[in-house]
Formats: sequence, C-alpha cells, structure tokens
Amino acid sequence: MTNDSTPNELTDDQPVDDPAQDSAPAPASEPDTVAPSTDLQDAETEAFRQDYQRIRDAIGSVIVGQSRVIDSVLTAMFCGGNVLLEGVPGLGKTELVKSLARVLDLDFRRIQFTPDLMPADIIGTNIMNTDESGRYQFEFRRGPIFTQLLLADEINRASPKTQSALLETMQEGTVTVGGDVSVLDQPFFVLATQNPIEQEGTYPLPEAQLDRFMFKVVVGGLNREELNEVVSRTILRKSIDLPVVLDGPGILGIRATLDKVVVADPLRDYAVRLVLATHPDNDQAPDGIRQFVRWGASPRAAQALIRAARVRALGEGRAHIAFEDISEFATEVLQHRVLLNYDGQAENVDVAALIADCIASLDTTD
Repeated sequence: MTNDSTPNELTDDQPVDDPAQDSAPAPASEPDTVAPSTDLQDAETEAFRQDYQRIRDAIGSVIVGQSRVIDSVLTAMFCGGNVLLEGVPGLGKTELVKSLARVLDLDFRRIQFTPDLMPADIIGTNIMNTDESGRYQFEFRRGPIFTQLLLADEINRASPKTQSALLETMQEGTVTVGGDVSVLDQPFFVLATQNPIEQEGTYPLPEAQLDRFMFKVVVGGLNREELNEVVSRTILRKSIDLPVVLDGPGILGIRATLDKVVVADPLRDYAVRLVLATHPDNDQAPDGIRQFVRWGASPRAAQALIRAARVRALGEGRAHIAFEDISEFATEVLQHRVLLNYDGQAENVDVAALIADCIASLDTTD
C-alpha cells in the first residue's frame, strides 16, 4: 500500500511549524519592582529631602543659631504661605530673607514700612504720560510688590490703610489698580518683620491681616557660643557665596509633590479638633482657653496645619503624615490667630503655653 502524501506535504493531524513563532521572543516576565506611581513618589520624596537639607545647610552657613526659624520659614515657603517674623533688631531676620532669595534664585524686593508710606508706594500707581504723537494717556508704573520674595520690614510701622495694600496680594496673588487686575509671578511670598518691644508710633496688625500669615515665628536671642560664631563669621572671615539650590519652577514642582502626601481621616480630624480647642466655647477647650481667650483660630489655621504637616512628613521621607507632624508647627500656626481677652492681656498670658495645653488635652486615638 502506497502513501499518497509526499514528504513536503502535511496531514491534518500534524502540527504546523511557524517560523515567525519560533523566532518570536518569549513574553517578558512581570517586573519585580513596585508600581510606577510608587516609584515616582519615592523618587520625589528623596529629591525633596535632599534639596531641603542642602537649602538648610546653605542658609545655616550664614545664619547662626536659628535652626527652628529656618525650618519654619522653609516649611511655609514650600506650602506657598506667608511668614511674620517677630524679634528684636539685630537677630538676622533681614539677612535670613536675603539669603533665601539667593539660595532659591528668586526676585527679591524690600520695603521699609514707615508711617508716611502710602499704598501706591507698594503696589504702584497710574501716571499720566504722552505717547509719540503727543497725546496724553495713563500708564501703570509697577510698585515693588511685583516680585517673588517681598520683605516687608517693620510692617507694623505703617498705617492700617497701607498694611491693607498687602491683603489681596497675600491671599490671591493679584494686584488691582483702577479696576485692572495684574497677576503676580509665582511663587510669591511675603516675609514681614516686626519689633515686639518698641511700640511707639506703631499700628498693630488687624486680625484680617494676621490671618493671611501662615506662620508667626518668634526669633529668639543667641547664646554665648552662637554670638561668638556670628562675630567670627562677620569680622574674622570673608563673606560666604551661597549656592543656588532651587528656583521658582522647582518650588512649584514641590507644591505638586506635597499634594500627593496622604492625609488620613483621623489625622485631618485631629487638625480640626486642635483648631476648635482654641475656641473658648468649645467642649474640648482647656481651662486656660476658657478663661483667657476671647476668640479662637480661624479655618485657615486647620488648612495651614495640614499643609505644614505634609512638608514635615515629606522631609522625613514619608508619603503620609502623622500626629506629630501636625503638632510640630502648631505654635507657629495658631499663636497669632488666638486672641486674648482682657484678663489674658492684663496677666500677660503666654499664648504658646495655651496652645501646648490644647495639644496635651487632645486624644490621638479618637
């Protein structure tokens, strides 16, 4: 019996050898790494931690003994907040702001507030000018507020009318003159200073103005060792050239990274309870708050607590906040937003101590 099929022919039950199939590479195995989004978060966390430390070290090479002040100012700046620095003259407040401008490569302007300073001296004004044909027209001349880092030196020496020129800018990042709205370049920060001792000829900042500052930072004095180091750096050594570590777009990128830091519901509620504990009519308010406080912190305080906690968590390499991150900057966030009543002012009650009582009274297990 003969076989009708030739060697080159295939029968129905024989497998077909596909050359293309033989040469195709084997399917790639699943990678052992974590998800891309997690990799990106880890990379961003490490990059921020390194940049933060480099900035801190650079400023520390100029400013001596104010590590808490430096941390507070950097935290607020990364959040997009404004800072009120309070301290006696000669502690390096102005030098700190100028050093920040150099390290962060930001456009810097300084305004020395005086009683005769007018709003137009800050935001600018419309002036009449002539064009090429000789016709008169109004032209807007920008004031020093059109910058990225504004130092408002001795802000409480200007009148409330002049102080109010900063309200829109600090909150909205815009300037309105004659019905025309100008948008400021971002990032934009206001760092203001005031002297707590000399009060003659000063105008206390109104509550609406204080609430625009994310932090109020009290700049303390120097000890013997630190003061000797200041003298050595300024007299016995040459000036220090500060490196540029970050720039404006880099700061805006950090803000986007901060939005990814996880805030769990119990942590958010803890920040809310801490703010409510500063209200004398709240059930969780400590006795000191009920006795000496006229008005507690505003909702902006709760927002500021969360924003500052995200910076601290990210700086420590974590993608989520913890209870201690919220309480870390509670004093800077709350001390200028808690208003004392007559008894509190008469007894010179320390607001920072009242805030510490609020933190101690809250249960972190709720």
